[in-house]
Amino acid sequence: MLFIIRLILITVWIALAAALGIIVALLRPFNPKNIKVTTNLIAIGRKILGIKIVVRNRPEFSKHHPSVIVSNHQSNMDIFPGCTALPDRTVTIGKRSLVWIPIFGLFYWFSGNILIDRKNKKRAFEAMDKAAKNIKERDISVWIMPEGTRSKGRGLLPFKKGPFITAIKAHVPLVAVCISNYVGKIHLNRWHSGTILMEILPAFSTDGLDVQDANTLKERVFSQMKETIDRLDKEVASGVNFP
Repeated sequence: MLFIIRLILITVWIALAAALGIIVALLRPFNPKNIKVTTNLIAIGRKILGIKIVVRNRPEFSKHHPSVIVSNHQSNMDIFPGCTALPDRTVTIGKRSLVWIPIFGLFYWFSGNILIDRKNKKRAFEAMDKAAKNIKERDISVWIMPEGTRSKGRGLLPFKKGPFITAIKAHVPLVAVCISNYVGKIHLNRWHSGTILMEILPAFSTDGLDVQDANTLKERVFSQMKETIDRLDKEVASGVNFP
């Protein structure tokens, strides 16, 4: 019963937050500041769901702006840790089909996020080049999920090269956000549904790198993210009461 109540409340809450986002975006279309207005509201949804989210090393964002930010992708619930940690002047890259989600899709587009057609590799690469150009010209950070699909409890999946090429082309650092595995561990029928730990790693420099180095950078980031996520999972499983 609690699960159903929460599902209804969170659906209404996100719709209201997105509707407000659309109003703000209409007043200043495609402004990267628009996103923060709505994400701050959506982040409150974690309280509706009874989820505790702990973010570590948040100053890494402000120390390395603009940047390309990457994180692991588990399910649609990523929206809550993502909105909780999203730094200022940051847009995301998402699949073009998001635009068709009622209310939310219109907000997502008008807020200046970058849409890609994953079925068309040529257009997807063009979108990444557009992201690199936007980082330079608009002084923004771009948040990308390099797995390209939801892992759904399978652990960290292999990364695609796109985000790493983007960081190299834009000549900006790459900041990795590690989110503890929560699929199957968050129980929305309980008053306290569970805990999600997030840790922002020290930035990976792209100085002196060219596109041919993207694979090496990708493997370095993957290795450190996997190691960190495994550690975060053990902390959550230990049952420690996090502040």
